[in-house]
Amino acid sequence: MLRSALLNVMVQAARKAGRGLKRDFGEVEQLQVSLKGPANFVSIADQRAEDVLRAELAKARPGYGFLGEESGRHDGTDTTHTWIVDPLDGTSNFLHGIPHFAVSIALMREDTIVAGVIYNPATEELYMAERGKGAFLEDRRLRVAARKRTEEAIVACGLPHHGRGDAEFLALSRREIAEVQARFAGLRRFGAAALDLAWLAAGRFDGYWERNLAPWDMAAGILLVREAGGFVSDLDDGDAMLAKGHIVAGNEPMHRALLTLLKAAGKS
Repeated sequence: MLRSALLNVMVQAARKAGRGLKRDFGEVEQLQVSLKGPANFVSIADQRAEDVLRAELAKARPGYGFLGEESGRHDGTDTTHTWIVDPLDGTSNFLHGIPHFAVSIALMREDTIVAGVIYNPATEELYMAERGKGAFLEDRRLRVAARKRTEEAIVACGLPHHGRGDAEFLALSRREIAEVQARFAGLRRFGAAALDLAWLAAGRFDGYWERNLAPWDMAAGILLVREAGGFVSDLDDGDAMLAKGHIVAGNEPMHRALLTLLKAAGKS
């Protein structure tokens, strides 16, 4: 694909942060045998990756705002553009030496996501999208899967952790999982929302839903799925995913089926 100057900036930043994470990931694997454990090391790796991203993006577009998982929001002189960045999506995977994590960068213009990059340094898979120009894995154009029958489809999801969320939220999550399990061929939980959405855009998953997400978890992935021909909404079938923190996605029949099932779980 022919990349725009904007996308080249984002790809360069993601790859540079990814090189550091890949090096740190090798160190984390060695730290698994340490009694102290790698948690402190990972938090440093996470912050270091965000520092790299912020510096690289600011060098190319100095006036843009920045919203990052580690450092929060920083307003720019250009109030119409904001980078939305997760330097290490899938921190728990990284912490345990599981090579399924990603750098995620999105650019929001006004209230519209116009570009997104998701990069897994461990596998070197690079996903890219620009609004109106399609979604790509390197140079390969992406399309969401065409399956129409839920009994043949695989759905990705998030699973709540005990101790995170109240009893009502945990009960709702169990009802949602039960509803979806009864209709779909299988559920997968890989622990990195950005990659779940990238894999959905690539046709590896047929659908996806999750609650309690932050904007940086899903901003780039939302654009990837839409540019790959998929449907994305909040769980109320609106467009307030970033504000509400929940998301459901798939091709048209899978998106519709998931919305119906999740609504039924909410009424149970």
